[in-house]
Amino acid sequence: MNFDRIQTERFAVEIRKSLLRAIASKGSGHVGGSLSIADVLAVLYSGVMKVDPADPRMEDRDYLVISKGHAGPAMYAALALKGFFPQEALDTLNRGGTMLPSHTDRLKTPGIDLTTGSLGQGASLAAGAAFADKLDCRDNYTYLILGDGELNEGQVWESVMFAVHQKLSRLITFVDANGKQLDGTTDEICTLGDIAAKFAAFGCNTVAVEDGNDTEQIYQAIISAKQETQKPTVIVLHTVKGAGVSRYEKMKNCHSCGVTEEDLKEAYKELDDRKRSL
Repeated sequence: MNFDRIQTERFAVEIRKSLLRAIASKGSGHVGGSLSIADVLAVLYSGVMKVDPADPRMEDRDYLVISKGHAGPAMYAALALKGFFPQEALDTLNRGGTMLPSHTDRLKTPGIDLTTGSLGQGASLAAGAAFADKLDCRDNYTYLILGDGELNEGQVWESVMFAVHQKLSRLITFVDANGKQLDGTTDEICTLGDIAAKFAAFGCNTVAVEDGNDTEQIYQAIISAKQETQKPTVIVLHTVKGAGVSRYEKMKNCHSCGVTEEDLKEAYKELDDRKRSL
């Protein structure tokens, strides 16, 4: 695997700019949870995953399943920047006839491996994909991104039991543990406790990343996960909802909110300053 911290962090900045551009074109959207996964996407698409923009359905590719499908703008931004489709398509987010619907759809968007959106279902799809590859004796990986609020769904835990039983060691799950969900904080809605301990109790190999928006820590967690040969790995990323843009980091709830042209201009300035400082 390849990793260049500076280039990866610059890529994360561009993902944030592009996803905000997409949401601003519509006026509002799922800002917070898109920004919080920009760093893990930057790491995955900066040399960790085996993918080919010229051949999105390449048979031996690594899979990425965004189970929190409403964070599609972040995924679309990464895919556009990698050349899966023209960046101009970002300005059509969630509009009639778009290739970039509100939730990720494999039939509409090059680079989307599995359709997601109904929370919890992506976990089962990822486990199924990893199991199919194991049966076919393939050496590719399936990566899954879950939201912490999504862990309220029982289907997540059903998929975990299956993955552990089948020893799907090439399934690597990231939990975007930003502490907030649609209607409030995760503690207010349904306390999760120690997320890593819960997955470990189900039989998973677990890695807790103290700063889930730090690309170096994310990369090292993936390296660690790939040493495991008998169990699926869950990497708990302790992130900040709205990470990278102070306006959204400070919001009580930025799960879904507006992005005006003025907001976009301010965010671009902050992000460009960050990029120059790297």
